[in-house]
Amino acid sequence: MAAFREQLASDPIEYDGLAAEYDADEDSYHIETPTRQTTLTADELSTVDAEQAAYISNWYFYTQEVGGEVTQAFCRWLELADDRAVPDRYDALNSGIDREWGQLRVTTTLADDGARRYEIRHVDDSDADADALTTHTDPFDARDIGTLDAKGRYRPLRTAPSLDSGWIFSELTANEVYDAVEAFYPATVVNWHREQRGELDIDHWRDEQDRQSGIYNLITVLPDEAVEWAAAACCDDSQCLKRREWELSEDEPLDADGGDGVFPCREPCSMVVAAGREWAKLERDETQTYEFELTPSEKEQIEEIIDAVADDEIDEIREADIGNGANRWRARYLREKRFDDDGHLSGTPTHPDGHDDDGNDGDDGDDGE
Repeated sequence: MAAFREQLASDPIEYDGLAAEYDADEDSYHIETPTRQTTLTADELSTVDAEQAAYISNWYFYTQEVGGEVTQAFCRWLELADDRAVPDRYDALNSGIDREWGQLRVTTTLADDGARRYEIRHVDDSDADADALTTHTDPFDARDIGTLDAKGRYRPLRTAPSLDSGWIFSELTANEVYDAVEAFYPATVVNWHREQRGELDIDHWRDEQDRQSGIYNLITVLPDEAVEWAAAACCDDSQCLKRREWELSEDEPLDADGGDGVFPCREPCSMVVAAGREWAKLERDETQTYEFELTPSEKEQIEEIIDAVADDEIDEIREADIGNGANRWRARYLREKRFDDDGHLSGTPTHPDGHDDDGNDGDDGDDGE
């Protein structure tokens, strides 16, 4: 109430359904909310009814406790502020409002003084007992948590759907929840907010091509259809949680689905650019016709292997799943049956002259000596 009176001493308040002003001549406060209008003296302010008190505490929280426009917008999104009036939100906040941001589940609850408290955990741990999870209090611990996946492998793409689980951040403030989410997924909140305001600057593939130099200048020769394949391969929800907004150019959209993520991708990331460089080299190869001897089931098995690798399903296939074409024993059996001593499928060399890509004919010796 002290902050409320101080603000009204200089300017009226209009925020989120609350309108209030101070009448110096009458030394009174006029407070208006969607369902109620009251005029109170300074001594009577402490008796304001519960509904108007909720609007005042909501104003105080967002304008006095939450730092920065981006943080305010994000916290309002977390509690669905644009979809519910303050009293309805307060009712929901008492039991907790859940939102998902990538693989994070963020729960917002209401403290006794009207402030919000935030909990972050992995979506896979939504039903886990908090005592069974590792508790963190420093929001910047999220950087370390997001460094490795569940198998201990480095995660070069922080927005890949490979975030490890088993942790929890509880009782975070508004500023801390923003810091933690940005530590897990750098720049995602900022770019989401810019998109909401219509200010997201998008660098398309041709923009990326124009600024590359050195070894990455090679992406300038990547065919347009290969960019389409690259976007479909790399920018799918199964590979990256961002929603791709970049296209071939501003006037040349891609057919590949951009995904359904909450936060946008404003430019080809460094991994897509690096992959594009490799694919540009591969696309230089001329097509050749090969003749293989395969049974129909073996052809289908090769297709199943490619699908399993592309969809990251290899680890889900057990040794006992012999009926699956990508089963390790079946793949080893096919290799024993169809590879020659030089590793060629059906004894067919990659190049017509019998030489592999490294200039050798497939054996371990150095033919150049």
